[in-house]
Amino acid sequence: MFFTEIFRMALGSLRTNKLRSALTMLGVAIGVFSVIGVMTALSAIQGSIETGLSFLGSNIFQFAKYPVINNGGNAEEKYRNRKDISLDNANEFIRLMGGEANAIALKVFDGGRPISNGPVTLQGRTVVGTNEYFLTANSYAIAYGRNISPDDVELGRNVTVVGASIQKKLFPSQSALGKTVKVNSKPYTIIGVLDEKGSSFGNSQDDLVLVPLTKFFSDFGHENRTVNIAIQSTSQATYNDTLDKAIGAMRTARGLKLGQDNDFEIYSNDTLLTAFAQVADTVRVGAFVVSVIALLAAGIGIMNIMLVSVTERTREIGVRKAIGARKFDIIKQFLIEAVLLSELGGLAGIAAGVLGGNGVALAFDMSMVFPWLWAGTGLLVCSMIGIGFGSYPAWKAASLHPIEALRYE
Repeated sequence: MFFTEIFRMALGSLRTNKLRSALTMLGVAIGVFSVIGVMTALSAIQGSIETGLSFLGSNIFQFAKYPVINNGGNAEEKYRNRKDISLDNANEFIRLMGGEANAIALKVFDGGRPISNGPVTLQGRTVVGTNEYFLTANSYAIAYGRNISPDDVELGRNVTVVGASIQKKLFPSQSALGKTVKVNSKPYTIIGVLDEKGSSFGNSQDDLVLVPLTKFFSDFGHENRTVNIAIQSTSQATYNDTLDKAIGAMRTARGLKLGQDNDFEIYSNDTLLTAFAQVADTVRVGAFVVSVIALLAAGIGIMNIMLVSVTERTREIGVRKAIGARKFDIIKQFLIEAVLLSELGGLAGIAAGVLGGNGVALAFDMSMVFPWLWAGTGLLVCSMIGIGFGSYPAWKAASLHPIEALRYE
């Protein structure tokens, strides 16, 4: 028999039992969806990080109280019990570095603060107490006006540099320079507006309110505040030397003795990527395990439906064998039916997974992707499931004796 004829007969058999076939394919689709959806979302997130990471500028590493990703449990308790990195620690660190670095940015954050201009109030903005090096450390630029200056920090002036979205919402048709806004009821004069930077993971990077570090502590208090310190080496060639000296200076500033572990975290763009990759790998393994279990269950379902089909079509098999159908033809027909069930379910799972994964990407304002490798792997696995779990029913059908099959009622 020609392959096209066997394929047509297999499709006809599946159409005869539409509901049963659909439910069997659904099991395969769920298994494939679980892995394709996760892989699509992770690919979109990872691609966004790798192509647009701007958490830190170039040749920059950072010291902080907490790590980039906190795994919780006992580790979280350890980080929480650390002393905050105080402003005195930060200033002592700068003194010990003695001009060794190109830039040292000090940053302390306070989220969820309101900023207002007359009757218009914007809720939930992030206030950053910092110095003149924040722009360098975080890859921002001034659109117009000026940056915070060393004098602003030293004298604790009530000035601010605001993000692009804040300027657009509070002063949509005029320049924001020289205007007074209230940040958590404290008056600040706008001296500069940041260039627009866009969103990252669904969060706007243009809602920042930068104020001099000393003024931040004066208005918002010192309690439960920890300073992040970002250091930029003079070049990539001096990066490692600067890092080594900075670690020593930070240990000294924190009063650590020889043999004591660091009570601060060190990270850079590379460590951010590595930390995300570790989390992504864990999620991938979890998704793979779930999909394997679901696909095994779906494979058992395929074997079950094919065995039922063999029983129902015993007489048909006897007729075909009586008029000359070979054993191999019967095997091919039932294997093709099993593979069709598996592949159609796999295609539905891939489509749903890609849509679901890219839905997550769009929700976080990331570029959509199509996981070609995982989609191809999914179809290959579906074929293997169809062949593996359809082999026994196909062999059972082909092994029926034509006389006994014709007698079956």
